[in-house]
Amino acid sequence: MRRESNTISHSIGYKGGIMAGKSIRQAVAKGRAKPTSGKKKGAALRKPVATRSGAKRSPGKVRLTMLTGEYEIVRALKDGTVKPKGIDLVISEFPGTEYIHGQVESGKGCDINEFNGGAYVIAKQQGRDFTSLPVFLHRRFRHGFIYVNKARVHKPSDLIGKRIGSGSMGAAANYWMRAYLEDAGVPFNSITWVYDREDGASRATRPGVKIEQVPKGKNVEQMLLDGEIEGMISPSINRMIDENDPRVGRLWPDYKKVESDYYKRSGLFPIMHVTTIPMEIVAKYPWVVESLTLAFEEAKQLAFQHLINPRIVPLAFYRSAWEEQRELLGPDPWEYGMSERNQKNYGSLVRYVHDQLLTGPTQTLQDLFPKEAFEIKLPLPVFHKTVYGF
Repeated sequence: MRRESNTISHSIGYKGGIMAGKSIRQAVAKGRAKPTSGKKKGAALRKPVATRSGAKRSPGKVRLTMLTGEYEIVRALKDGTVKPKGIDLVISEFPGTEYIHGQVESGKGCDINEFNGGAYVIAKQQGRDFTSLPVFLHRRFRHGFIYVNKARVHKPSDLIGKRIGSGSMGAAANYWMRAYLEDAGVPFNSITWVYDREDGASRATRPGVKIEQVPKGKNVEQMLLDGEIEGMISPSINRMIDENDPRVGRLWPDYKKVESDYYKRSGLFPIMHVTTIPMEIVAKYPWVVESLTLAFEEAKQLAFQHLINPRIVPLAFYRSAWEEQRELLGPDPWEYGMSERNQKNYGSLVRYVHDQLLTGPTQTLQDLFPKEAFEIKLPLPVFHKTVYGF
């Protein structure tokens, strides 16, 4: 293949901010990096799936790989409708919600990765050489994801001094939910936090925090059903909740009202995930931060333009839900950029990670985002206005 002197070619196998493959050989030739072993024994790495013009490159463009969830707000970027300026984007196969964060955490992601916003704080404290775009692909209110054994818990104070389970310590949602419990009068340090599996957060937890892994052959969901633990926090809807198991319920059954009141009080629609990129790439091509942010923004605007039409969704009250959300959260709840509102939002998650688990000084947003992220002019431009007639 003809070498493009102004093009970085990357492939899955990210380690230390440089990707394994041809780019490593070029980097070694230029004295910029040492080769890595690429695919580790037993590691099932996925090949990027090009959704643009096959293997053909655009002269003078930087080729970057990308791994994100299958969101409507990213679809136009993935299918090539939106093309980031100066970048050839290669889209990687999405491994699924349960695996994407572990893949990125272990260094097997792409150049651009959707990543757990709490795990990112821990990784940065430990010296990982990536940074983040001001793009927040996943947000969600979380009061409705705190589950309890109904025979043992009737109000938040019933959880004081008890045992609360989770799949892992470090799901981004878990930091928010532990903070909600604290706000409701359930001290973090009064709880024994029980988890199914080890992760970066449990390994980084400071001494004195009461954590324990479930016994072999058990899991927190069954332990909640059996009354062995009193509560559970989960980033996902569980079968026991979806199928209305009578033994469990939500701590706040009227969670929508609780979440609406929380937003009115705090102004926070909680950020779950960030979008990482190697510091090496930003150092060499600082303009990619703005280019990618604007491309994500345009893709989101196209999604909004599509989804505003109630004809495309088989829900009877879809339009009224859209209007209700807009009245409460404003025209763009998925705002990108380092606005004051986003800084307060993600800054809250950073503080929760440090307050709950870590030692050492709390990182600033300047520690976590490149200076180019703060230099992007706000508000971001309007690329597509609503086309009415639906």
